[in-house]
Amino acid sequence: MPSPAPLPTDLAEAHALILQQREELALAEARASGAAAMIVHLKLMIAKLRRDQYGQSSERGRKVIDQLELQLEEAEADAAERSVVTEPATPGSAVQGFTRRRPVRAPLPAHLPRERVVIPAPCACPACGGKLSKLGEDVTETLEVVPRQWKVIQTVREKFSCRSCQRITQPPAPFHAIARGRAGASLLAMILYAKFGQHQPLNRQSEVYAREGVELDVSTLADLVGTCAATVDTSSSTPSRA
Repeated sequence: MPSPAPLPTDLAEAHALILQQREELALAEARASGAAAMIVHLKLMIAKLRRDQYGQSSERGRKVIDQLELQLEEAEADAAERSVVTEPATPGSAVQGFTRRRPVRAPLPAHLPRERVVIPAPCACPACGGKLSKLGEDVTETLEVVPRQWKVIQTVREKFSCRSCQRITQPPAPFHAIARGRAGASLLAMILYAKFGQHQPLNRQSEVYAREGVELDVSTLADLVGTCAATVDTSSSTPSRA
């Protein structure tokens, strides 16, 4: 970290430095207040468009909302960056940048599982080597996510033959949501939810899976989606027995 420039000893130089710092501080506050006003304006526009998105021009309204949300995301990210990294206008200036007031952080969801990681404490006092007694503990919570993992499940069906009657015995084949298909139920549910729940096209899903090391062509995904849709339609149209 560079050492700060020495303070001026002359009264006129000190007065000029104070005026310069005031101008820089006013400019930083003006930029921050302008960014905050832009964020509020974008939020109001998005809220208004969301109320009107089911009108005659709903498709156009959704596109406008997507563009505004992107601008809002960039504005908030830029405001957060300004609050963390402050670049002085001139070398050696000691002007403190305008600090954006951060929102009150809500507690992390209580339903999520907790993984307890205990940092080992020293066995003896680092200062004098005496015996330590526990007073308490401080717990810091960090929200983390486990990346999606792909796996292949191998279902082994062993064959046995009877020495008396020579009959071969083998357990039945495992159940598949799609007959003779190689996609598991969880994979099918993920594909269907991404397509119909998140409106993610199959070509984008194929690209995402390919980056994760699993090649699934769009035609393969389309076959899976079509077969699942036909299965659901067939099961829903079958009358239930009383």
